[in-house]
Amino acid sequence: LDSAISRVVESSSFILGAEVERFEADFAQYCGVRHVVGVGTGLDALRLILLELGIGAGDEVILPTNTFIATALAVSAVGARPVLVDCRKEDSCIDPTQVEARVTSRTRALLPVHLYGLPAPMDELRQIADRGSILLVEDACQAHGARTQAGNRCGSLGKAAAFSFYPGKNLGAYGDGGAIATQDDALAARLRLRRNYGQSVKYHHAVAGENCRLDGLQAAILHAKLGLLDAWNEQRRRVAQRYCEALTDSAVIAPPADQVPRSVWHLFVVQVEDREGFQAHLRQHGVETGIHYPVPIHLQPAYSHLGHSRGDFPVAESLAQRIVSLPIYPEMTEAQIEAVIDAVLSWSPAPISRR
Repeated sequence: LDSAISRVVESSSFILGAEVERFEADFAQYCGVRHVVGVGTGLDALRLILLELGIGAGDEVILPTNTFIATALAVSAVGARPVLVDCRKEDSCIDPTQVEARVTSRTRALLPVHLYGLPAPMDELRQIADRGSILLVEDACQAHGARTQAGNRCGSLGKAAAFSFYPGKNLGAYGDGGAIATQDDALAARLRLRRNYGQSVKYHHAVAGENCRLDGLQAAILHAKLGLLDAWNEQRRRVAQRYCEALTDSAVIAPPADQVPRSVWHLFVVQVEDREGFQAHLRQHGVETGIHYPVPIHLQPAYSHLGHSRGDFPVAESLAQRIVSLPIYPEMTEAQIEAVIDAVLSWSPAPISRR
């Protein structure tokens, strides 16, 4: 990392340039796609994909209600309408059985999220998309390196995919960053123009573009990390496997063990009653936690205009009241893992219903 940063400083290649091109090429190869286009943030990536696919006013895009709000913000930013659906109990991913009922003549795209690092049910969604001639776009912002059961990387499963390199991601920058992965040559060319003021030659603007470029410094940092990503993901699986084994009969519901090899474990999320009490108990034992995410999109004031109310998406609402994210990162020591497990096991309320 020191060498990568110094290289950028010495060359003063802070905006686009060779470091960005090198990272784009290697990340494209890693994802199994022809092109990666580096942009400023994961939200930029989502928004630019929709914009360059011609999605706008009057169009609808179907997405899960239990996701970070950026998924919906991208749809709103291009003037389209987010159409929300509930998630599945077993894995919190978008429920394909509910997607088809929300398809209308205005539906232009399906926007599934590979939530917490687990691939969404892409085979079922692709069938729905194909039947309706609907675009399939991946929100892969939490799924760097994840593979489907068939072995295909997230990022290569639809028309295009968005990645975020927020510092806390499995592949994180030292600031904001994002990327778009696609097999489409023409789409990639348009995206490269759009992100850089509409120019491929300086001061010659083919389209009315904008400024949402990946910095050279962040690209160099990401490239230095990329070669370690698979090993880091395996370390996350090591932590997840231990959690799943140890918490089977505890007062929390842990993800099923069969998810361990299928996810890259950006987050390890359990369900628990009396969440505030549980979090306070863990904090007393030196264990910090998070909530991803406490308010589904349909209950956010920013999306009150969609006309939803409490009870519309019961699975997501139930999860939002009970989910807690436990610590997980590649460098966790055995002692740290056991400290988290001991803290969870010492929580005494009756186990949550597993129905």
